[in-house]
Amino acid sequence: MNRVCEKLNIRFPIIQGGMGNVSNAELASAISNAGGLGTIGVGTMSTEEVEKLLISTKGMTDSVFAVNVPLTVASDVRAIFKLLIQYGVKVVSLSAGNPAPYIPKLKEHGMTVICVVASVYHAKKAEDAGADLIVAEGYEAAGLNSPYETTTMTLIPQIASAVKVPVIAAGGIADGRGLAAAFALGAEGVQMGTRFIAVKEAPFHDAYKSSLLNAKDTDTVIVGRSTGKIRRVYRTPYAERLLKLEAGGVSPEDFHAMTTEEQHILGAVKGDLDKGFINSGQIAGLIQNLPSAQELMESMMKEANETVLLLNNRLT
Repeated sequence: MNRVCEKLNIRFPIIQGGMGNVSNAELASAISNAGGLGTIGVGTMSTEEVEKLLISTKGMTDSVFAVNVPLTVASDVRAIFKLLIQYGVKVVSLSAGNPAPYIPKLKEHGMTVICVVASVYHAKKAEDAGADLIVAEGYEAAGLNSPYETTTMTLIPQIASAVKVPVIAAGGIADGRGLAAAFALGAEGVQMGTRFIAVKEAPFHDAYKSSLLNAKDTDTVIVGRSTGKIRRVYRTPYAERLLKLEAGGVSPEDFHAMTTEEQHILGAVKGDLDKGFINSGQIAGLIQNLPSAQELMESMMKEANETVLLLNNRLT
């Protein structure tokens, strides 16, 4: 039995990334209903917005789903945890901060705790604090990113060797070959964000989906290096503007004001690529179709098994 599936009570070892303020019940519930682990992210939402999202998601699925809480940016961490307890959330994903003060209380309420990390050091700290699973996220991933710039290929085997809890690979995975590769590196599951944007149930703007379907391998850029707030986004007119501002010496405060969740929603939900940005992982160039969530995960499992057989043939 796959330990990720066993711990999370899911059919496929595939989970959805948090997606911050553009999280929605439609996509998370579709992924959970199809056998994966759907995730809603609280981002910077108010507690009232989070509660509405929880109610909507629970109304669309009877299957387990996760809630991602970015600890250093969430509006009111303790109030949000109270909501998760109130609504009987079974899985919580913690990122962007120190999870140690919160894990014991969450586990007291029967929650399975996932911690998102980008280094061996933080993986060990999360395991010591009681994390049940570790998401190891490489530099290829979309959105807010680690300053370490460690790739998935190098990060996963190092973390898998350093901890005993199951490791889930994130960053640069979009098909069955990526799933098989993650397992070969020592992971027992994968987390995907960008690939789940381009599925039928994802209620994002057509401009976002079309950008991914037409993406080339070089169509993502890193913004925020000059300010210490690294983010991987799709190369849009707005992203180009951000890069020019950085080259000219924009202040961290002005840059932050231009990369809030408001601009993220403008791009991802409203499709305004001149005034807002869209997150995208480096794997975007591999995305060429728009399946349902279930079709995507079933095809990934099939392709992963075929890839393993092919490898066996090549290695013998």
